[in-house]
Amino acid sequence: MPQIGTPLRLFFSASPLLAPLKPSLSLGRTKSFSFFTSISSCFSQRRHAAARQSSNIRKRSSSTFKEDRSRYGNRDKGLLMDETQSLAFNKRKAEGGDKSDKSKRNLQHKERKLNPVNTIAYVQILGTGLDTQDTSPSVLLFFDKQRFIFNAGEGLQRFCTEHKIKLSKIDYIFLSRVCSETAGGLPGLLLTLAGIGEQGMSVNVWGPSELKYLVDAMKCFIPHAAMVHTSSSGSTSSSEAAALPNTSKFVDPIVLVKDEVVKISAFLLQPSSSQGSAKKPVDMSVVYVCELPEIMGKFDPVKAKALGLKPGPKYRELQLGNSVKSDRHDTMVHPSDVMDSSVPGPIVLLVDCPTESHVQELLSTRSLNNYYADSSSNGTETTKTVNCVIHLSPTSIVRSPLYQKWMKKLGSAEHIIAGHEMKNVEIPILKSSARIAARLNYMCPQFFPAPGFWSLQHFEKSSSDSVIQSEAPVAKLCESISAENLLKYTLRPYAHLGLDRSCIPSLMSPSDVINELLLETPDIADAARLIRNLWHEYRETKEEIHPVEGNGVMIEEPWLDEKTKPPCLENIRRDDLEIVLLGTGSSQPSKYRNVSSVYINLFSKGSLLLDCGEGTLGQLKRRYGVEGADNAVKNLSCVWISHIHADHHTGLARILALRRDLLKGVPHRPLLVVGPRQLKRYLDAYERLEDLDMQFLDCRNTMKGSWEAFEENNESNKDSLSTGSPDNLEEMSNRVTTNIESTIFARGSPMQSYWKRPGSAVDNSPAFPLLKTLKEVLTEAGLETLISVPVVHCPQAFGIALKASERSNSVGKVIPGWKIVYSGDTRPCPELVEASRGATVLIHEATFEDGMMEEAVAKNHSTTKEAIEVGDSAGAYRIILTHFSQRYPKIPVFDDTHMHKTCIAFDMMSVNIADLPLVPKILPYIKLLFRNEMVVEDELDDAMNALTATL
Repeated sequence: MPQIGTPLRLFFSASPLLAPLKPSLSLGRTKSFSFFTSISSCFSQRRHAAARQSSNIRKRSSSTFKEDRSRYGNRDKGLLMDETQSLAFNKRKAEGGDKSDKSKRNLQHKERKLNPVNTIAYVQILGTGLDTQDTSPSVLLFFDKQRFIFNAGEGLQRFCTEHKIKLSKIDYIFLSRVCSETAGGLPGLLLTLAGIGEQGMSVNVWGPSELKYLVDAMKCFIPHAAMVHTSSSGSTSSSEAAALPNTSKFVDPIVLVKDEVVKISAFLLQPSSSQGSAKKPVDMSVVYVCELPEIMGKFDPVKAKALGLKPGPKYRELQLGNSVKSDRHDTMVHPSDVMDSSVPGPIVLLVDCPTESHVQELLSTRSLNNYYADSSSNGTETTKTVNCVIHLSPTSIVRSPLYQKWMKKLGSAEHIIAGHEMKNVEIPILKSSARIAARLNYMCPQFFPAPGFWSLQHFEKSSSDSVIQSEAPVAKLCESISAENLLKYTLRPYAHLGLDRSCIPSLMSPSDVINELLLETPDIADAARLIRNLWHEYRETKEEIHPVEGNGVMIEEPWLDEKTKPPCLENIRRDDLEIVLLGTGSSQPSKYRNVSSVYINLFSKGSLLLDCGEGTLGQLKRRYGVEGADNAVKNLSCVWISHIHADHHTGLARILALRRDLLKGVPHRPLLVVGPRQLKRYLDAYERLEDLDMQFLDCRNTMKGSWEAFEENNESNKDSLSTGSPDNLEEMSNRVTTNIESTIFARGSPMQSYWKRPGSAVDNSPAFPLLKTLKEVLTEAGLETLISVPVVHCPQAFGIALKASERSNSVGKVIPGWKIVYSGDTRPCPELVEASRGATVLIHEATFEDGMMEEAVAKNHSTTKEAIEVGDSAGAYRIILTHFSQRYPKIPVFDDTHMHKTCIAFDMMSVNIADLPLVPKILPYIKLLFRNEMVVEDELDDAMNALTATL
């Protein structure tokens, strides 16, 4: 059997000079101090005062959470502070050139002594996708000194953070297929590992088919500090080869890992393509076989002495399995004469058959014959007993007669069904965020609706050891159990072989969460009652809101006068607009906040996504339920991405793939994706793996000057929007460039945007057909304009302004449309201020608190006060702050004096446009939920400084 070692590994390290490693079977590696895993629990308790004295700023800066290192791969220690103080932004980072000149040491693999006897080993379900059905579950194979993960769907990193599973200890990640469902969480995971410690962590990734295409697609946002080396089985030898290789050449298993404690082999399944349909790399899947070695029985010296053997070298020979001659008798002594029975090594199979064609290939694969219970009848020499099979296949496939026929070949193996099925939806995977959501829902259900998985009315709590029932009268199915979060199957010690449910989370209901809350903070009930009264009065009177007496929390403010509402809110309908903050954290997912995504719900007119960080689909399903989220994805009109950093776009491929599947066979247009030009490279490479059913439009082509050029071309040549005279096109291109150069962001201006490089004049004419499509999409959605605005953060970073079309009331009065502005990531900049003039809602990033100006400048982000000042100077009616550093796990630090028309965003917060007048009114109440989280802990600061000093 061919054995494949390091050449089949995708190797990440923090060294830009790392050369490809030589082939080796060693899985050890040097572990830098794990900053991420060591301080994550500390940060969960950390809170800062609303304003910090300047003398404490330097102390605070030394304990900086390194979220931007994992996202950018840049080191900001070389920042020239005199430059940042004068320009108030990090020019080198905005240009994409803020790299550290510090030399890095190569990560070396270290040898680890592995003991196959005295070790703990188990497989465990890492429940990604089980409550939301959005991705394939992951499986952990655990040993004392080794960790292996099978599949890395979206949400894996967040799940492991929630349940204290240390991903920094992972040696290998194996993919059962190469697609967004199984690998959606890979970019974020690798970026996080690259940012741990000073040198980063290494990890090996192996998968079938063209894994290198996926890795190549990540190179536009993988940090420069990480080197990538890929190879995979079943890949084409030439990048120009269209057809995938025939699996007949992969009859023998591919040995991926073989050491003292485990042997992991891969069996490739590539079903034959039907006539007229081309094979895609995503069609190839893998059956993984994990075999633990046999443990020899205990040597019995009493039996050896009775057979005439003297203590000495012959004892050792017998323990090694060799026969020896008796010292006193003319006979041979065999190992079985003096050794107890051997303990067989457990065997685990992980099977992913996405289609019936894969099942047929599975049945015809002879290489698995040794693992079948009737293998002796097939002429095989040895029979290997399979103890556990984890089925990653969809439930519909598992129930099919063909698949059931294959399952019965495995004899008495324990079958765990981990594919998508409506099980465990009442047990949220992310219990911490679900608890926060339930508490917020209790306080203010108008802005914080109940999560979708708790609003389902047809819970059917199944016993964990129940047999899967078939919907049709077919032959009796193999006995199996449904996978549950953190379900284990113990492999070592052998005496405990079998299922272990001790880690499975208990059922958590909203009532349990609220009862716990009321015990902690009894006066929360009064606050919730006051909010209900406030809402009732507002809905009933629609007049000036009067102060609510009771606990002295609320203070009447003149800005809540109904007469100050902007004209666009006159007679507004509740089905006109809803803003749903799906992800409100920065850099990487945490227990309480997912990364950036804003869902613009236009109800019957469709919807838009503004940014789409990892886990966006899961958040949609938590907000609307499984079916509701599917409908939301089907009805998407457009997706807009602000910039190429991973926390803003790595959830996009999964959204596109799901929409493709949901609309298969239904007439529809490809989804329009508007984003920075680097994003197109990532999506194009992904489309080599699977069809994403999309069209791409560069953000630059949706800037104000580009729209003006398009409209002028539309007027001058209505018959052919995509053509024009060469002179005319050149004139329009020059005009667009001149328009951009004349703005405050022109080169030479201190606060310039680096979206355009010298000599890269923008020619919009090739984009005119897509602009026409976008215009049609906007019209159908009731929108007048979608304008991208260059901002100051990194190359090709944008904000967006959306304006609704005018409408008429019952008497024919023309009412202006609302306007939403979303900043993306940025320093405060005049271009965004100008775009926000008269905005109904400004959604602005506020990554840092006011006392961390130096951090904000170094990372090209905004502080809370700066974000509010942008909205104030632009005359925005309401400001929603989002994109908070994960140093603030539950609520950020802010100054109450700035919050007169502002609110703090939380995940799944849903703001209906009709309720905008009340947005700032609820903030003092919400603070009650987190009042114990907003204290200064100087002891923690000291601990953090000590910890930082050791890195």
